[in-house]
Amino acid sequence: MGVRIGSGLSTEPDARFGAAEAAAAARDALGGRACDLALVFGGGAHLAAPEATLEGVHDTLAPAVLVGCGAGGVIGESREVEEGTAVSVWAAALDGGEATPFHASVEPLGDGGGMLSGLPDLGGATGALLLSDPFTFPTDPVLRELSSAAPMLPLLGGLASARSPDDDTPLFYGDEVVTSGAVGVRLDGVEMLPCVSQGAAPIGPELTITACEGPVIGELAGRPALEKLRETIEGLGADELELVQGGLLVGIVIDGNKPDYVQGDFLVRGLVGADAETGQVAVGTPVRPGQVVRLHARDAGSADRDLRRALGARMAALGGRRPAGAILFSCNGRGAGLFGHAHHDAAALDHELGGAPAAGFFAAGEIGPVGGEYFVHGFTATVAVFAG
Repeated sequence: MGVRIGSGLSTEPDARFGAAEAAAAARDALGGRACDLALVFGGGAHLAAPEATLEGVHDTLAPAVLVGCGAGGVIGESREVEEGTAVSVWAAALDGGEATPFHASVEPLGDGGGMLSGLPDLGGATGALLLSDPFTFPTDPVLRELSSAAPMLPLLGGLASARSPDDDTPLFYGDEVVTSGAVGVRLDGVEMLPCVSQGAAPIGPELTITACEGPVIGELAGRPALEKLRETIEGLGADELELVQGGLLVGIVIDGNKPDYVQGDFLVRGLVGADAETGQVAVGTPVRPGQVVRLHARDAGSADRDLRRALGARMAALGGRRPAGAILFSCNGRGAGLFGHAHHDAAALDHELGGAPAAGFFAAGEIGPVGGEYFVHGFTATVAVFAG
């Protein structure tokens, strides 16, 4: 029968009723099949009464496994609600596949460090989803560890983007509301294709790092890094110079074992500092000598083209099969603020994935792989595309 997915979105002001309404739409799309996995994202009244939200979903959908989080905005099929009360429910019948939920947390140690617990071994999994609290869970270090322990795994997710009136971060785990750590699922026997669209266009030539330490680049192509970047910018055409006015970014190749690099091969990070005396520049991630970098710029047009290109590549990978559905983690800096109109990313998914059911939320950071390693991104749309 294949994987079957449904989704629903409600803006009803009552948390329990709204959750039940969204869950009913997702349930009905499953065509009578039991729900093996549900994802729930809620904002507004759902932050004040998360227990009621879970009651509405469980009573209506009865999922075997449920995870989710509080959100500043939620996403449904062709629709985005960027603020106010709304809940999005995504449901899947996995056709023999397995979803194993987890709640990971960090226990403080006496030396000021912490011990990670609850994160399962992801080796051999066919996919994983991770939703973390940015205040209590060290997502970046955990992803670095997972990059070594379970490389090349389709691992996607996002950082919860809203707090409750009590200043907690609601995370949904089964029928419980937890307020720290991270929740997620390990997937087995489920074909999930990762899609990462950083929404930035490469400009100028490729440059090789010849001296660096941590996130600080000392030399590019044997010259002081700042000097080389200025020279590169001066050589840009008028259109590229206009893009740079919106903010200069640096793309860093993670997997150097390719003859040529295209847009999705670069990890895009901000240029966070420069020292005119030493000629050094700092980027938002550690780098190493020999890595190739290229300037990038972000605008609505490049973000639209990149998302559609990335989704098209996943459709090609499916070889003509229709996707069963998708989960979208979009940066809370995208939406109408970037594109000038609402519903952009949701509508792009609907168009490029042939109307496959989708849901998701606006995240405070998006989790996805680049070059076989896992990162927290910004201004990015990461998408889990499920084969039928």
